[in-house]
Amino acid sequence: MIETDVLKEAERIISTAESQNITLRLLGGTAIGIRCPSAKHRAVARTYPDIDLAGLKKQARSIRKFFSTMGYEDNKMFNALRGSARLMFFDLPNKRRVDIFLDNFDMCHKFDLRDRLTIDPKTLSLADLLATKLQVVKTNEKDIKDMVALLLDHDVVTSDQPEKVNGMRLAKLCADDWGIYKTFTSVLAKILVVLEQFQLSAEEKKLVKDRIDRITKLIEDEPKSMRWKMRARVGEKSVWYKMPEDVAD
Repeated sequence: MIETDVLKEAERIISTAESQNITLRLLGGTAIGIRCPSAKHRAVARTYPDIDLAGLKKQARSIRKFFSTMGYEDNKMFNALRGSARLMFFDLPNKRRVDIFLDNFDMCHKFDLRDRLTIDPKTLSLADLLATKLQVVKTNEKDIKDMVALLLDHDVVTSDQPEKVNGMRLAKLCADDWGIYKTFTSVLAKILVVLEQFQLSAEEKKLVKDRIDRITKLIEDEPKSMRWKMRARVGEKSVWYKMPEDVAD
């Protein structure tokens, strides 16, 4: 039976999928809610209306069968048209939606996740969770709250380590794509501005700022590809992002 509590339901999906050898990892707000104790902090707490996941394209058929057995309604039209890249299911009793990105997270920017799905057991790695939030060009309050919660709770390092943010993963994404670089650095700068409005202690704000500074330095210091340099010459004269129909919550 589908859980009423969205975080408990997210945990149920992941654990049941794992028992059936189906690779699914949480992203978006529910992942932040599960990974970050600070997500309950009064200053950054928010509700999670839906569940977002990443999975493997080669398991798409198994995923559709899996959600049927879990009590979800298949969005047949959407899945028929876009099922090679993304799947969607409905939890009708709780009026929730489940989105599943297959192989790639593809919204304002596109990230290949195939080699990133088994780093952590329940969610995308912390660096990839942060990347999926940093890529939102029109960042809103809930996105910033999620990123602040993540950075309050997790230090920034230069490799994939348990409960750490791999800043080098973010730096390398930026080093090969000027568009990603432009969006990431713009959003990081925006967090620093909005952070002042949050009811956090001076120590908490400093912690977040220091970690943003660490990420920004890694991004700036990483050698850029020729493709990056060519695109940088064009700059903002050409749009560097897509505007998706909706953005992962």
